[in-house]
Amino acid sequence: MPLLDIRVLGDPVLRQETTVVTEVTDELRRLIDDMFETMHAAEGIGLAAPQVGRTERIAVVDVHGQRYALVNPEIVHAEGKGKGEEGCLSIPDIYGEVERATRVVVRALDRDGKPFEIDASELLAVCLQHEIDHLHGKLFIDYLGTFRRRNALAKWAKQKDKYPENIRKLSPLEVARHHRPGDDTL
Repeated sequence: MPLLDIRVLGDPVLRQETTVVTEVTDELRRLIDDMFETMHAAEGIGLAAPQVGRTERIAVVDVHGQRYALVNPEIVHAEGKGKGEEGCLSIPDIYGEVERATRVVVRALDRDGKPFEIDASELLAVCLQHEIDHLHGKLFIDYLGTFRRRNALAKWAKQKDKYPENIRKLSPLEVARHHRPGDDTL
């Protein structure tokens, strides 16, 4: 499965509303597989379609072995509040403390188009909210206060030139680390 380029802050696709998927096709299942592969190679725990330049309402997450392909996900219940540090594969090396619901129930379709629900708390709940935000053009930095957001954007300004055309290509080292010889999970 090919690794996909990751779009970084500045690419307009990250700020667009995604399109509802009307049918889960073989092509979309391949996209889901490629997104999982890319997310793992980049050492992430979640990845949304806009982050790989796509506009379908699709995200993948893998938190502590809880692995989900999410098609048309929506939060149907949220409760509690907690703060935690977040980062994003589309804003490398930038972090900020974000307040999120501590528990969410998410309804979605799986990779075969079958409906399911996830009742999540802790890191999985945070990851689901973060990825669903991506599907609506929202980034974690949007939750930061004025000073912290300005500070994060100033840090980003110093490194964004590493990503020509707002594209993060996984390095040969990242790819090699992910594709270890004798690894049967490829």
